[in-house]
Amino acid sequence: MRAGLVPIVIEALSTGVRIADSYHIVADGEEHRSARTVRVTVVALGDLGRSPRICYHALALAEAGARVELVGYLETALDPALDRHPAIRVHPLRAPAAHASRAGFVARGAWRVARQTGELLHALLARTPAPDVLLVQNPPAMPTLAAALVATRLRRARLIIDWHNFGYAMLALRLGAGHPVVRAASGYERAFGRRADRHLVISQAMADELAHRWGITGAVVLPDRPAARFAPLTERQREAVRVRLAARLELPALAREPAWVVSPMSWTADEDVALLVDAAERYDRAMAAAPDGARDLVVVVTGLGPLRDGWRSRFATLSLRRVYLRALWVEAAEYPEVVAAADLGVSVHRSTSGVDLPMKIADLQGAGVPVCALDYGPCLAEMIRPGENGLLFRSGSELADQLTMLFGGAPEGADLLARLRAGTAAGAGPRWHEVWAATAGPLFREAGT
Repeated sequence: MRAGLVPIVIEALSTGVRIADSYHIVADGEEHRSARTVRVTVVALGDLGRSPRICYHALALAEAGARVELVGYLETALDPALDRHPAIRVHPLRAPAAHASRAGFVARGAWRVARQTGELLHALLARTPAPDVLLVQNPPAMPTLAAALVATRLRRARLIIDWHNFGYAMLALRLGAGHPVVRAASGYERAFGRRADRHLVISQAMADELAHRWGITGAVVLPDRPAARFAPLTERQREAVRVRLAARLELPALAREPAWVVSPMSWTADEDVALLVDAAERYDRAMAAAPDGARDLVVVVTGLGPLRDGWRSRFATLSLRRVYLRALWVEAAEYPEVVAAADLGVSVHRSTSGVDLPMKIADLQGAGVPVCALDYGPCLAEMIRPGENGLLFRSGSELADQLTMLFGGAPEGADLLARLRAGTAAGAGPRWHEVWAATAGPLFREAGT
């Protein structure tokens, strides 16, 4: 988190941020508070259970006094705190079928966009009450941005885009940067994005990109921060979680306690699973002649996504003796303790735009777990300080070397891991609700009055 946000956070926490209160001036000049409740429709054209940032928005808005209509897919269970909140109403959309092959991708995509446009417009114009503010997650840009703009103009609402990445950059992974559809998608995203009333972004690098290349200025940086439930565990708590996980993962009895590594995954094309497999194989070979102090690795790859089944099958074919590579889906309520039980986190997110940041790193840091992250550019400096709270790598061999250094039995490796863990705890910073109150909260209040 940037140092400049710290005094803003402190001020917001001391004064509080309420968006449900508007004011009017009566004839005698006295100011009185009205009782009008601000309505905010929050949209993610994705699985809400796997869209933590948009769900955090919904919870923060509800806690600030707004009435929230949450629109998206319901493929996995929602966070119980969100599911039972009296100020949040969920409006499910029909989730599309997953298609991993490239054959017919453009034609299927065109039909999917057409169907989603109709369903999303129906949800925004007929199924939900007229909002004061419509918040949409981007990407996907198509058809979200167009449908949101139409809905806000017809219902006289303000449109706020929360930029996680660029939709055209994700599309380029499938079709290539020079494909006509990708070029058209970039123009579409730029044109409709510019017409929003306000913008939130996850990194300063993304704010700079929007300003310099897209002409979108004034974006508010709302960095990914962990929710309060991501917190370090005691040694006893970590051991209890590991015992439960070992049973679920069907791990064999080991002579000594292994090192636990968690790699949170969305199982999409912007994550380099092949690199993780390469590192696991290299570490396994290196440990064949390692000293007695070398530790086996249990690598738990969490999450759901379109590529999961294929890679899970690949994991089962690996001939590894010192590394246990497992894919495991855990519900939102259990996920924080699984993360906190790890000795180390690994991120293999390979940014398509170079300016997005994975929330999974924030989750690990909130739980006090240092992170080894795939280095895709300067943007990562906003989250990772190499040698203080994590390490950066560029290849499977570099990640394997880091794992060997940390867990290969050398005393200096154990010392480094302890320093990284201490640095992660010391630099934890404010939590999501605190930063949201300081940055996004005033923006919603402004839009709702």
